[in-house]
Amino acid sequence: MSTVPLRALVDEATHRLRGVTDTPELEARRIVERASGHDATELRFALDRPVTRREITHFDRMLERRAAGEPLQYVLGSWAFRRLDLFLDRRVLIPRPETEVVAEIALAELDRAVAGRATTGDTPRALDLGTGSGAIALSIAVERPTAEVWGTDRSADALDIARANLVGIGHHARRVQLARGDWFDALPPELLGTFDLVVSNPPYVAADELLPPVVRDWEPEAALVSGPTGLEAYEVIVPAARRWLRPGAALVLEIGATQAAPVCALADAHGYSYRSVHRDLVGRDRVAVIRP
Repeated sequence: MSTVPLRALVDEATHRLRGVTDTPELEARRIVERASGHDATELRFALDRPVTRREITHFDRMLERRAAGEPLQYVLGSWAFRRLDLFLDRRVLIPRPETEVVAEIALAELDRAVAGRATTGDTPRALDLGTGSGAIALSIAVERPTAEVWGTDRSADALDIARANLVGIGHHARRVQLARGDWFDALPPELLGTFDLVVSNPPYVAADELLPPVVRDWEPEAALVSGPTGLEAYEVIVPAARRWLRPGAALVLEIGATQAAPVCALADAHGYSYRSVHRDLVGRDRVAVIRP
């Protein structure tokens, strides 16, 4: 039986992660929580208990990965997004707080579109383009329990992750359809003109844009970089979305901090009647809302 307390693992990880992250003690605790099976509150009262051999093995593997620069979210294998606990690995982007803002605005737009319909009783229908881990699509399904939700992605690997996360939302999964294909190409044509909401966090990084190593070296490039300008995904989604939206529906897009003007110009060029831009938690332009 080991005489090493959990506290010693927190200290070791904190020391090893200095220079790797700006929050070494916080990340050390997250790793020890996962290795020990304790949540944050439980760990506070268990720091002096001896660790097991299994816990040390699990801890050592995770610490080596994080010390090598792998993002904490991948090391832990899951991450919180709104009400969800999402399974993650390198096949999908890491969900970020700014995308939670996108989901919040998308939910409000879905509510507005449904409330403003001339006819009532139809099932609310939402579409998440480039769903990745399923973060936005599954949030809509869980938080709007009458909605039918579609999620599309051209990556079979990403859809494998989304399907794993779909299992985690229980009975809500019955209202979610995941389809493989490039943006709207994944959808059956009978859905034309039936969506109250189309939402997307598409790749919007330009090919020559510098990214932090923790992003550039670990997250899937295809989900980050759209092409030379960073606007290529919007140039497909914005014009195509009109055919899939009901009257009064909305297109909600995550955008880069400098992309509000070109995305709004795209909306104008394709005859949309309304567009607005919303900021994220640190005050950067982050969400474009476009309506026909």
